[in-house]
Amino acid sequence: MTLTAYNNVPLPSLMYGTAWKEGATTHLVQLAVGSGFTAIDTANQLIHYREDLVGEALLALDKLGVKRETLFLQTKFTPVNGQDHRTPYDASADLTTQVQQSFASSLTHLHTDYVNSYVLHGPYSRFGLGDSDREVWAAMEDLYQSGKTKMIGISNVTAGQLTQLCEEARIKPMVVQNRCYASHGWDREVRGICQTHGIIYQGFSLLTANRGVMADPDIRTIAKRLGTNPAQVIFCFALQIGMLPLTGTTSQQHMEEDLQAESFSLLPEEIELIDTIGE
Repeated sequence: MTLTAYNNVPLPSLMYGTAWKEGATTHLVQLAVGSGFTAIDTANQLIHYREDLVGEALLALDKLGVKRETLFLQTKFTPVNGQDHRTPYDASADLTTQVQQSFASSLTHLHTDYVNSYVLHGPYSRFGLGDSDREVWAAMEDLYQSGKTKMIGISNVTAGQLTQLCEEARIKPMVVQNRCYASHGWDREVRGICQTHGIIYQGFSLLTANRGVMADPDIRTIAKRLGTNPAQVIFCFALQIGMLPLTGTTSQQHMEEDLQAESFSLLPEEIELIDTIGE
């Protein structure tokens, strides 16, 4: 299964996320690809990611015959306020230079000459967009137009910020990646904006941010009907409402189970129930 953004670039329908994997990153990326994942998410931010170890996994996979062009690689530009002292760029440089240096560093880490998706890790402002966001986005638009990234996107964004970006940008985002809470309607307002503009919505922390939902008796009843487990029900729900879910599991069994969510189908009333379950 694939999803397609407004610029006609296809994405696999599930993605493996590499945050918080530290020294295990290389092994886990190889395990995820071996389990069937073809989309990998990372970031050039040493606080939470080891982008260089994703690259080591890609080299090892290449030796096993898994070629770069068969994989969808997504990485991020993380502003200074999301980094520690180990910035992958000159923190005193102008923002355009920071983006260019971080992107070049990502290509080196990942042993590639392009990425499939390049994402702004988060706006500089909590509300609205400021001049810093505009300068960084313009630099990302230039990378997209150069062909070095096939898509650009933004993460950790509010509905207001996304609306503003779509109105102001030369090139709208093709992807949005947000933490997704059932208590907020699974980010319904942002998802609605994405649907209007042909943007692919990527949801992360679907399980860890919704532990209460996982234990809900109704979810367990649905899982029993399908002969599956609550995690697969949540991923199946995400897929059926057009969301691309990320998983960061370290278990090969769970990797395989998450991918199997594509083979299940929820009833309309079950989708409606899950859509409002945490509100």
